Amino acid sequence: MNSTQDPTSAPSGLLAPIRRIYDWVLSWADTPHGLTALILLSLIESIFFPIPPDVLLIALTLGARARWFKFALACTVASVVGGVIGYGIGSSAWGQLSEYFYAYVPGFTEAKFNRIKELYDTYDFWIVFTAGFTPIPFKVITISAGACQINFGIFMIASLLSRGARFFLVAKLLHRYGEPMRAFIEERFNQLTLLATAALIGGFAVLKLLF
Repeated sequence: MNSTQDPTSAPSGLLAPIRRIYDWVLSWADTPHGLTALILLSLIESIFFPIPPDVLLIALTLGARARWFKFALACTVASVVGGVIGYGIGSSAWGQLSEYFYAYVPGFTEAKFNRIKELYDTYDFWIVFTAGFTPIPFKVITISAGACQINFGIFMIASLLSRGARFFLVAKLLHRYGEPMRAFIEERFNQLTLLATAALIGGFAVLKLLF
């Protein structure tokens, strides 16, 4: 998939840094290390990285549709492993990290953390599942789930189901409707990347509204 874009049509302002990271992620699809990059991206996105692995999953699957199952499986497993690491960070290091978050993360207070914990007490599975399947940043949920000490078995089941459903659905659709979707994506690449960026920002906005 050709990721070369007209620089005059690139987004500016606050979106520009995210778009540069997006383009860098996408560039790995044109290298022999695409699968390795997909695994690493899926893992770190569940901990801290801002760009979702779907970007590279789409490009790789369009370029090798017969390997859709392998790409989706690698993406799912790596994302869940990253989620476990994020859970571990929240569970073991929240005492040391909490003051930093309260002091330097805008809008994040001890009261809001307690509100998140209350929601986890009631909706633990559904919070993790919803974040894993939608643009809500999964990394925020993995770390906060560990910090709130939700049941690890529930966390794993929700992560596997949501991440698997999301990535296998994307890859299977591309496998089945690859050529028409390839043409659609290549014709509207800039618009779609803007939509993906908006979805990413919107995910953080949803978290802010909920918590």
